[in-house]
Amino acid sequence: MVRNPFKRSVPVPAAVLARASVDKSEKVLAGIPARDGSWLLGTRDALLLVPGDDAADDPARIPWQRIERADWNRDEELLVITEVGEFGHVRPEHSFAIEDPGLLLELVRERVTASVVLQRRVVVEGKRGLFVIARRAPHGAGEVTWAYQFDRGVDPSDPAVMAAAERGLEVAAEELGL
Repeated sequence: MVRNPFKRSVPVPAAVLARASVDKSEKVLAGIPARDGSWLLGTRDALLLVPGDDAADDPARIPWQRIERADWNRDEELLVITEVGEFGHVRPEHSFAIEDPGLLLELVRERVTASVVLQRRVVVEGKRGLFVIARRAPHGAGEVTWAYQFDRGVDPSDPAVMAAAERGLEVAAEELGL
């Protein structure tokens, strides 16, 4: 099979779109198959994880504002999608063996970045602290959700840290008029 070096996305088979339950009003902007037969589809509003034909799992829909980051390891040909986590819980992570992420990786990064409404640094001690992050769907509708991202070594269970985080959130919310 000869690869076209300029091809950025691949046509998504109708059967994959049907399994993904893509609404007719929702356009797939980028899609790639994984080596296990599953597909990753990017739309304006979400990343769709569509299992292969023989998988028992249902498709998953992850809104862009719920994705923290996407990492591509070229040497291992591995795309890792990490979701926004909750304190005390392991962040959900999805790994896919793919030949080339093409346009999908760019779309994921663009949509995730577009979901960040505001990000403010809060210093707790010295140079260490946290970020207060406000996110919403990239199309601008919907509720703003808030998250904290703590520097390594900053203990979120420390009352002083949480007091600083809460003050940071109040200032950030005020700045957004919320």
